[in-house]
Amino acid sequence: MTDRVYIFDTTLRDGEQSPGASMNAQEKLRLAVQLEKLGVDTLEAGFPAASEGDFDAVSQIARRLTRTEVAGLCRANKNDIDRAWGAVQHARKPKIHTFIATSDIHLEYKLKMTRDEVLRATTDAVRYAASLTDRVEFSAEDGSRSDRDFLCKIFGAAIEAGATVLNLPDTVGYAIPSEFAEMVRYVMAHTPNMHKAILSVHCHNDLGLATANTLAAISAGARQAEVTINGIGERAGNTSLEEVVMALRTRQNYMPMTTGIQTEHIYPTSRLVSMITGIIVQPNKAIVGANAFAHEAGIHQDGVLKNPMTYEIMKPETVGVNTNKLVLGKHSGRHALRSHLKEMGYELSDEELKTVFTRFKEVADKKKHVMDEDLEMIVTEGILRTTDVFKLEYLHISAGTSVMPMASVELAINGRKVRGADWGNGPIDSTFNTISKLTGTGSELLRFTVTALTGGTDAQGEVIVRLRENGLVALGRGSDPDIITASAKAYVNGLNRLEYLKAHPVTDRQTM
Repeated sequence: MTDRVYIFDTTLRDGEQSPGASMNAQEKLRLAVQLEKLGVDTLEAGFPAASEGDFDAVSQIARRLTRTEVAGLCRANKNDIDRAWGAVQHARKPKIHTFIATSDIHLEYKLKMTRDEVLRATTDAVRYAASLTDRVEFSAEDGSRSDRDFLCKIFGAAIEAGATVLNLPDTVGYAIPSEFAEMVRYVMAHTPNMHKAILSVHCHNDLGLATANTLAAISAGARQAEVTINGIGERAGNTSLEEVVMALRTRQNYMPMTTGIQTEHIYPTSRLVSMITGIIVQPNKAIVGANAFAHEAGIHQDGVLKNPMTYEIMKPETVGVNTNKLVLGKHSGRHALRSHLKEMGYELSDEELKTVFTRFKEVADKKKHVMDEDLEMIVTEGILRTTDVFKLEYLHISAGTSVMPMASVELAINGRKVRGADWGNGPIDSTFNTISKLTGTGSELLRFTVTALTGGTDAQGEVIVRLRENGLVALGRGSDPDIITASAKAYVNGLNRLEYLKAHPVTDRQTM
């Protein structure tokens, strides 16, 4: 007999709190549509009270999704709850997710409240949220470091006030699997009317135990897992959706439970998150890393050829890794491109396809074959970045062993063309200097990385930059067969993300 585990995805809320991982509304909406296709039960679309940008993005997502619960996070006060409800109320399945800290260290130093005051605040907040919707989740922030009996008392009060889901977060990634499982069992056994609610867990990865703690909690009786794609999130990140889902699917003999996730969409969703946020998935990342299904050792290769199950406990196709990639070239038509993009998870409008097809032809003229990785970057650059302040129009470089490096650049700034030139220590330095002068920005370059999207000397180069300005940090990403052009695109993209952060200040960031 199987049991159902609900998947609560917080990529758009907690995941976005990864340094530099801010997304604009268009990017969030596209990712939300993909997450619904993936089959998540609840999508936490954001923290509406944090900023106007967050409120608008959550509102757009709420109006767009048709099957998935759309949740808005809010603190345990009326103003936050009203703001969350204002954003999610038009969803087919609107949900309010309210929280307050329950550990003694948070009560003393952060909230400066007594336990009784926190109990009253919880009851009032949940009761008010329940008057707006019957989908209410309550979270006890820093639950893993809270007194167990107080936790049970506050959970019981939340159920009585109308909460249908109770969340036990390991906010700082402090728990150990056996300890966390025992805490789950205790809470389920000692919380009044626990049978009227679902117990959820939300784990952070500070000790590298987020997935282990989540699975231990599920084995102990929790029936909702709060996760993010690729495990992105504040500090060391959150529990990875793909790891929990595939562990449950692969180890049915030990955990006979099911989820509603369509696993063939896992890898395309992972790639989309990486494309939008600019956060590279480490090659050895479980399930979705580039090396997850790679075998280099001779003994392993021999075994896999004889029977894949000798060294592969799951098939690549199960998570959407396409092992038979169709390569497109300059003679490929619009229909073939649309069909292939649809297989990759991109359903584009006619206007979007027109934009992508134009860029596809440009890339196809420069290299013999256009691979899936190339197409992903084309879609990202052509479709997902629709609100840019700065746009690279022209770049010319003079450099060499006996030439002082110089860059000539033309940018469009809010549609207005500007030109300039500057020197530097090398072609990339001179390019960045020129762009910085034209845009009037003074960001600090914290990181610069270069990778090849595909094999071959004609591969597109992918550049990731990390920029900091006035305390704000943003990632920029760009690709091109010419690595200097890719660097310029990445720098401009990073500056655009900084402009977005400046225009959408976050009043308070919260993590469970």
